[in-house]
Amino acid sequence: MNSFGEYWTFTSFGESHGRAVGGVLDGVPAGIRIDIDMIRDALVRRSGRGQEGVSPRAVREPDEVEWLSGVLDGVTLGTPIAFIIRNTDARSEDYEWMKTHYRPGHADYTYQVKYGIRDWRGGGRASARETASRVVAGTIAQQELQQSGITIHAQLIETGPAGVAAGDSIGGIVECRIDGVPAGVGEPIFDKLQSHLAAAMLSINGCKGFEYGTGFDLSKRGSELYHLDEVPCVASGGIEGGISNGLPIVFRCAFKPAATIGQLYKGRHDSCIAVRAVPIVEAMTALVLINLIR
Repeated sequence: MNSFGEYWTFTSFGESHGRAVGGVLDGVPAGIRIDIDMIRDALVRRSGRGQEGVSPRAVREPDEVEWLSGVLDGVTLGTPIAFIIRNTDARSEDYEWMKTHYRPGHADYTYQVKYGIRDWRGGGRASARETASRVVAGTIAQQELQQSGITIHAQLIETGPAGVAAGDSIGGIVECRIDGVPAGVGEPIFDKLQSHLAAAMLSINGCKGFEYGTGFDLSKRGSELYHLDEVPCVASGGIEGGISNGLPIVFRCAFKPAATIGQLYKGRHDSCIAVRAVPIVEAMTALVLINLIR
């Protein structure tokens, strides 16, 4: 599926080396003034500009958003919003060899098996280039959420071994904190708030794990975490029984070392994809919440 959300719907389109990537938003209310600078800042953070070990393509492409519909003088009209971001620095010749070869740890083989055809130019839809449109959509959602006092902030809190060798890669962990979510968001059993967040995070390229609250931390006992008079519970990470408890929601995402590394493949690659994942985590978090808080 290429669409996300039932009420505030985002549809993503485009390939890594096609003419553009972009999106269509439906369900955005009229009268929201879009903060263009906030979107540009998020796209710059996604590009990794100024960070070490970032793909030169990401640094060079301007990622300017072209609004095709649904916005007039920077204000939403309540009609479908369509936008594109042109691919201005694609180099398909770097990937000619992929016409006949599959890369381990990528979607080359599985896309071929599923569809009987694949876009070999940089991975097509499976490329992280697609996430640029998520950042635009998610940043607009963040602006709407801020009107209700909800803020989202993610940061890189840990990476793999320092001093990564040239042409190699390391993993990382991104932590996200959400403030201002009222108690009562989410449903019991099969429609839990953390289930929505986990599904959204695991849709991001290279994300291999999700935890919230105490998560996988086994260093403490229950008696150290849970107290009879602590309701709502801080150690829960802001979610109890699948429903927000009114406290800050905190979760973490683990990103693998990139499978595309310079030691094996020609092209332009990242040494740590988690660096550029921070605004994508924020964007997907906003898209989850904008659909659950109605």
